[in-house]
Amino acid sequence: MILVLAEQRSGKLNRVTWETIAAAQELCRVRSVAPAITIAVIGSNVDAVASEIAAARAQKVVVIDHHALEPYTPDGYVAALEQVIARLSPSHVLLPHTYQTRDFAPALAARLDRALVTDVTGMKAVGGEIAFVRPMFQGKLTADVVAQGAAPHLVTFQIGALRADQAARGEAPAPIEAFAFEIDRSVIREKPEAPFQEAKQSVDLSQAERIVAVGRGIKGQEHLPVVQKLAAALDAELAASRPICDAGWLPMERQVGSSGRTVAPKLYVALGISGAIQHLVGMKGSRTIVAINKDADAPIFEVADYGIAGDLFEIVPAIVAELGK
Repeated sequence: MILVLAEQRSGKLNRVTWETIAAAQELCRVRSVAPAITIAVIGSNVDAVASEIAAARAQKVVVIDHHALEPYTPDGYVAALEQVIARLSPSHVLLPHTYQTRDFAPALAARLDRALVTDVTGMKAVGGEIAFVRPMFQGKLTADVVAQGAAPHLVTFQIGALRADQAARGEAPAPIEAFAFEIDRSVIREKPEAPFQEAKQSVDLSQAERIVAVGRGIKGQEHLPVVQKLAAALDAELAASRPICDAGWLPMERQVGSSGRTVAPKLYVALGISGAIQHLVGMKGSRTIVAINKDADAPIFEVADYGIAGDLFEIVPAIVAELGK
């Protein structure tokens, strides 16, 4: 059985959980075993989240609900999940590779004395074992990693490695079960402050369905309104490659790439972006990629579904005009 840990905050499901469910279903296929997936929802007052995720094709949804789990602390999560994993005895524990997971997963793996493979983008069968594919050296290389030691193996999946819509839904909602457990509050050493809130104009690009991203082809900050008009016309979020953010033309939270955000929108429009590997790592999971670049040999065209070799200052206004019609 594979255990998927759903991620939620304040009763709202993080949609990357669906990508992790798709990964669990794919892992069953690669292992050539019948799908046997349990989804765990952890937190306090998470019944609504459990009902939402029960639409997935899974054996059951386990609700790990306790007042000590709100607000989130790594100590609380580790204490609860240690009990859950011991009782369910899964072969693998799959998690989305988010900031929260990166906070508690290493501590959980250490507590269980089990292997942890992070930032996985794929998986394959190798010599009767499962090898997890993960990037190295900012995406310049990939490694096939086979987890050693006793089960369960903990695996985190990079955002965009699989698409949320690839997760199979069940014909009927999966049964929901409450998990009975206790937490000694003395084990929770942290006193968390209020969650960090970015400025109002900021956005979590990992949740965006449409993104318009701009690179050095924009030439100067004064030309940003050209791409902002396209983003507005598409009801999309504006993003950028690293040079744009390093120059201060857009805030750092808008950066996509190995040193920025990893995104997987339904539509990704790359304007004047050459397609360096560091940028591709952050957006290659997008469902549809449209690239506009003057250089017909730019690497971005190798991953684009649709490409236009031309001047973005001519093409983008024409697109905006057509959208306006």
